Amino acid sequence: MAQQAHSINQCPTNTELQNLTGVSEFHLLGLSEDPDLQPILFGLFLSMYLVTVLGNLLIILAVTLDSHLHTPMYFFLSNLSLVDICFSSTIVPKMTVDILTQSKIISYVSCLTQMSLFIIFACMDDFLLTVMAYDRFVAICHPLHYSVIMSPRLCGFLVLVSFLVSLFDSQLHNSIVLQFTYFKDSKISSFFCDPSQLLNLSCSGTFSNNIIKYVIGAFYGLFPISGILFSYYKIVSSILRIQSSGGKYKAFSTCGSHLAVVCLFYGTAFGVYLGSAVSHSPRKGVVASVMYTVVTPMLNPFIYSLRNRDIKSALKRLHRRTV
Repeated sequence: MAQQAHSINQCPTNTELQNLTGVSEFHLLGLSEDPDLQPILFGLFLSMYLVTVLGNLLIILAVTLDSHLHTPMYFFLSNLSLVDICFSSTIVPKMTVDILTQSKIISYVSCLTQMSLFIIFACMDDFLLTVMAYDRFVAICHPLHYSVIMSPRLCGFLVLVSFLVSLFDSQLHNSIVLQFTYFKDSKISSFFCDPSQLLNLSCSGTFSNNIIKYVIGAFYGLFPISGILFSYYKIVSSILRIQSSGGKYKAFSTCGSHLAVVCLFYGTAFGVYLGSAVSHSPRKGVVASVMYTVVTPMLNPFIYSLRNRDIKSALKRLHRRTV
């Protein structure tokens, strides 16, 4: 990660190579250039970050301390909450400091570190949502064998595999970026070191960069989505066979929160990741990036707690213990 890279406004010719200087930092676009908006943005994103950490910590505490929630579904939910805290912490603290200090500079090593952590936790979110869909599939379609299939050993194994696959994706992106000897520019069109933006800055060719993004996006995006869609296809088929409307509602209500989080996460993430391949507008995609890096981790605890009686009851019991 200590590799030196070079930056110019256009990719170099052979005669220009000797005049290039090493790049030790990148310049982030940020959210706004308006100085009057900076205090508002600082307060807004600091508040959202604190709500994210507090909300997800409450979910983790509720699941850990309440024996009623010691089930596979809530085990995965507590892991998702932990990942959301780490995911948000990779982006928001640096962003709020930049807003406060009016500095948009990040070192080369810090940029690659942030990118690596971002990919690990984004992929962990990705695969945990897939695992949670599988958990709901087993619970609804094979209820009699649920406790046998979703054993503690399998649950732990699925979380471990999710982490290892995410770590591999992070190292894959790192190895690709570290191969870049030259960059077109040192300005990143985002408020953090977005891997897709770093690929756009390379001099290895737009076509090859797009191929890399689509291949990685297909493997780490379409495969998990296919797993989620297949699980919900089986779930819906099973629910439709239930005779009573009350039974149908009860079965589907256990999936509603997960489905809402999936739509929010994938809708914004794919909009940014794949849209960057066809659009080079500096400000386009910033709002969507805020959605999946800041808003989604903040909303997840509310989505699960407001729609889930078990979580609400556990939080009430937790509150009574502390008062």
